[in-house]
Amino acid sequence: MAGVRQFDEDEVFEEALAVFWQKGYAATTMQDLAAATGVQRGSLYNAYGDKETLFLHVFGRYRDSYLTQLRQALAQEDPRLALRQFLHYIFRSMRTGKPSRGCLSTKTALSEEGKEEQIRAVIRGLLDDMEAVLLERFVRPDTRSQLSMTPREAARMVVCMTRGLVVLERVYQDEKRLKEMAEILIGTLLPGEGSRK
Repeated sequence: MAGVRQFDEDEVFEEALAVFWQKGYAATTMQDLAAATGVQRGSLYNAYGDKETLFLHVFGRYRDSYLTQLRQALAQEDPRLALRQFLHYIFRSMRTGKPSRGCLSTKTALSEEGKEEQIRAVIRGLLDDMEAVLLERFVRPDTRSQLSMTPREAARMVVCMTRGLVVLERVYQDEKRLKEMAEILIGTLLPGEGSRK
């Protein structure tokens, strides 16, 4: 039947995500995507039009899954433990693979194509969504009363710090250093008895 896709879109998106993540958006070609997914390049063009459109579909699914995982990490009752799990999930995500894959959104934002408005918009959307997820957790009375700043300031600081931690991971490739920085951030935002000295 004409117009019916002859491939499993979920599998294609998973394989395409792995390629975009490992190589970066700029370095990935449609031929790379065809080879990784097992779908002919012409079929990918027919289904998605171009690399950018395919990336936007893949990134949308990635974003939804990523935000779900971040919300689950923040579901802990204790705010320090919640923030620690949030940061450790981010570390695990970027340190997966050999070599480690890094951060998809930061890698894409820093590429030449990251200057294109549609690409910038989806990355900005992810960062805004991360801030919203954190803000939702930080406005809870049990957390708000422990914060050293307003919930919005704390949420923005965490998002900003995670972007810096991406760079540290690339440069040092040292999980211990990342966890030490996480503890400094947690102690700054949530000072008190539960903070590590």
